[in-house]
Amino acid sequence: MMRFRILAFSAALGCILLFVTLSAYTQTKPRARDLGVPFDGTPGTNNAITDVAGVEVGHTTLISGSGKLKVGEGPVRTGVTAILPRGKASTDAVFGAWFTLNGNGEMTGTTWLEDSGFLDGPVMITNTHSVGVVRDAVIAWKVKRGEPDMEGYWWSLPVVAETWDGWLNDINGFHVKPEDAFHALDSAHAGPVEEGSVGGGTGMICNEFKGGIGTSSRVLDAKAGGYTVGVLVQCNYGRRDQLRIAGVPVGKEIPEHPAYGEDEGSIIIVIATDAPLIPTQLKRIARRASLGLGRNGSYSGDGSGDIFVAFSTANAGAASPKGIHDLKMLPNDSLDPLFLATVQATEEAVVNAMVAAETMTGIDSHTVIAMPHDRLREVLKKYNRLTE
Repeated sequence: MMRFRILAFSAALGCILLFVTLSAYTQTKPRARDLGVPFDGTPGTNNAITDVAGVEVGHTTLISGSGKLKVGEGPVRTGVTAILPRGKASTDAVFGAWFTLNGNGEMTGTTWLEDSGFLDGPVMITNTHSVGVVRDAVIAWKVKRGEPDMEGYWWSLPVVAETWDGWLNDINGFHVKPEDAFHALDSAHAGPVEEGSVGGGTGMICNEFKGGIGTSSRVLDAKAGGYTVGVLVQCNYGRRDQLRIAGVPVGKEIPEHPAYGEDEGSIIIVIATDAPLIPTQLKRIARRASLGLGRNGSYSGDGSGDIFVAFSTANAGAASPKGIHDLKMLPNDSLDPLFLATVQATEEAVVNAMVAAETMTGIDSHTVIAMPHDRLREVLKKYNRLTE
């Protein structure tokens, strides 16, 4: 579930608003496929990263204030998103890897992830200036909840990533607090994932439309092992005139009300799979997210932090410090279907984020429009790409 800290209302009224907002989301908010956007591949039950068994996702969404920016007071348009590879109940690390397509961004914990090949704990996503508080909060959350690690030590190097929401949010007001990270972690769940202007994606912009959180999945056919690949993005990148959807130049066809006109943002991509892969193979999977972005028109501008992390939920117990471990892995010659699934799910997750997001006004009355669903359908129909 999402958590809204709307400061102008009482706690009781805030709960009522939360209930209404969530109900509206689950009942009425369409996704890209619902609008007739064509995509290749077969999605899982939820078309989400949580289609990989065990993965849980939680959000904390912080929205308050309006009008002129007053640093420390708002307006606030930000939050935190948590992705737990094996859910809250498990402390078992997963094999993982990361890749940076363009490094104008931050993802903590990657030095040890690269050397050890293990992702130990959640992946957190927030705004650029809240990485530190979220990182420290994850350590506190782990200490409070559980035992020392498998080697008996109380230590952690959390993976926390960011994109910049300073066009809409009082980013220098440091409004994300430890309890917001705790809530994202504690509320993480399987099943459908909230998308759009939620969690870490609350104040984000994608191709100069409102952006945020998006997700998608692909299920391989039986000949390829029947494995699942799930992708979650926090998208905050791209120029309007470069946006392509289903091969159609949607950005050029809908030029109205652009944001700042440059590729100033970033994107964080989290890739999960249940296929038995080792870290070197997961590095190769992470790289393929770049091709999914390319399908949507991204050229990974100089100001963009495009950073990806991939993990596999197979090989449970591989991080145990004792004994000899028998691992399973696919041969490299069998990876092509997983590569393709990653490209397809990344492409769709980005479009889902824009379709789900709603028009938002933030600091100094900056307004970023949502992707207009009717116009998107018209453009796809014009190019004979609309599915009915």
